[in-house]
Amino acid sequence: MMRSLYTGLSGLKTHQTKMDVIGNNISNVNTTGFKAGRATFADMLSQNLSDATASHGTVGSTNPKQIGLGDNVSAIDTIFKDGAPLITGKNTDLCISGDGLFVVQKGNDIYYTRDGAFEFDAAGNYVLPGSGHFVQGWTATDGVIDTTGAIGNITVAKGQVMEAKPTTEVDYYYNLSANVPMVTGISGGEIDEDTGGVIATDTNPASITLSDGTVVLQTSGSYKIGNSLPITASATVYDSLGNTHEIPVYFVREGNYENGVVSSTNKWLVSLSPNTNIAKGDVTTAEFYDADGNPITATLNAAEIQFDSAGNLVTSAEEGSMPDITGLITLNFPSSGTDTGGEAPTDPTDPTAPTMPTTQNVTLDFAELTQFASGTTVSSESDGNTEGVLKEIQIDNSGVITGIYTNNVRRAEAQVALAHFTNSAGLTKTGTSLYRQSDNSGVPMINSAAGFGVTITPSALEMSNVDVANEFADMIITQRGFQSNSKVVTVGDEMIETAINMKR
Repeated sequence: MMRSLYTGLSGLKTHQTKMDVIGNNISNVNTTGFKAGRATFADMLSQNLSDATASHGTVGSTNPKQIGLGDNVSAIDTIFKDGAPLITGKNTDLCISGDGLFVVQKGNDIYYTRDGAFEFDAAGNYVLPGSGHFVQGWTATDGVIDTTGAIGNITVAKGQVMEAKPTTEVDYYYNLSANVPMVTGISGGEIDEDTGGVIATDTNPASITLSDGTVVLQTSGSYKIGNSLPITASATVYDSLGNTHEIPVYFVREGNYENGVVSSTNKWLVSLSPNTNIAKGDVTTAEFYDADGNPITATLNAAEIQFDSAGNLVTSAEEGSMPDITGLITLNFPSSGTDTGGEAPTDPTDPTAPTMPTTQNVTLDFAELTQFASGTTVSSESDGNTEGVLKEIQIDNSGVITGIYTNNVRRAEAQVALAHFTNSAGLTKTGTSLYRQSDNSGVPMINSAAGFGVTITPSALEMSNVDVANEFADMIITQRGFQSNSKVVTVGDEMIETAINMKR
C-alpha cells in the first residue's frame, strides 16, 4: 500500500519540474535568441511480482506481473528551431536563420550565442554590450578576407584612415557597338602629307560624312576614311599621393577603304590620341597638370584589340598576329617633391626622404569587352584611391562588414564567424543567452555563413522561439497531472488511515 504514496510523490516531482520548464519558457518569451526547453518523462523500474512463463503441457503461458514505481524526468531538451526575425533598423544587429551560432570570447573563455544584439564600443571592438564579450571573426587585409585563417576579435574603429593607393590597373567593361558608323567621306581640312589623313583646324574645319548618313564638323584632330570616329572612355588614375587624374582613352574601329567602298573590320585601336589616322604601336600622348601646375605626360603605344564573329574578344593568335589584351600607360611626373606613401610630401632637401617616383605604370585590361550590335556602353573601373576616413559601416547577409569611406571607396573590413555543432541541443547554458561546448555537443566547426548555408539578416534580431499558446496548453496538462498525482497520495493516505482504524 505504501508504494502508491511514493509513486504519486514521484509524479508530483516530475510535473513540478515540467512546470518549472514551462515557467522558464514563458518568462523568456521576449528574450532575444532564446530557445525553448521541453521536459519529457519516463517510467521508473518496475517491481516484478512474478516473471512471465512459457506454455507447457496443459498450462498456457502467462505474462509477467509488474508494478511500476513511478516516473522521473528523462530529459530536458533545448529546441533549436529558428525564431522569427524582428527588424530593428540598427545596422549592427544580426539575426541568424539556420543551424549556426555566433562565437564570442571573454578572457580565455569561448562562448556561443544566438543573441545578435551587437554594437561597436568606443575602441571600435564589435561586442555584446551587456556583457562585453568580443564577437569573433576574420579581419580583412587590404579588403581581402581569408576565412581559412584563425578567428579573432573584430575591430573596426570609426574614423580610421584609408591611405592613398596608386592605380596599377584599369579594367574596361561592357560593349563597343558592332554598328558604330564609319567615316565614308571628308571634305575640307588639311592633308597630312605623312599619313595621308585629313587634319581639322579652327581655320580649316573638316566636314566628315559617316556611314549612317550623318555629317559631323570637326575643328581638331586627324581623320581617315574607313575608320570610325573616336569613342572616349576615360581612365581615372590615382598617383601615390592620392591625386586624381582623368586620362582620356580613345577607341577607334578600323576599316578598309578601297575603290570608293568602306568596309569595317573587327579590330579596334586603343590610344591616348583623338586622331583616327594612327596605327598599332604608334606612341600616343596626353598632357595634363598637377595641382601645382606642373606638367604630367601620359604615353601609350596604340594597342589593337580584336573581336570574333560572335562579338567576343580574341585572346589567341588568329590569322597571323596576336591581338592585344592589355595596354600600358606610363605617367611621367615632375622630378621634384617626395612620396611618403600617401602622406603629405616631406622636405625634399632631406636626404632620408623617399624620392617622388618619376613614372607610374598603369595596365589597361580589355578582357571583359564585347562587340555586340547593341549600343556602345564601354566604361572603366580603376584600382587605387585617394586618402579617406571611415564614415559608416554596413553588414551583408554573409556577415561581411564593409566600411564606407569619405573617398567613396567601399572596403571589406571583417567578417563574422559562425559555429556549427553536430548536436546543438547538447550545449550547456551558462546564462545571458550564452552556451558552452559540452561532452555531448560535439566539437564546433567554424566557418562563414555561406559555408554552412546559413543566412544572416542585418538590422534584425532573432525573437524567442517560445510558442505561448503551446506553453499554456502544456501548463493545463501539467496542472492536471500534478492534481492527479496529488490525489493518488491523498487516497493512499486515506486507505492507510482506514486500515489503521480497523483495529479500533
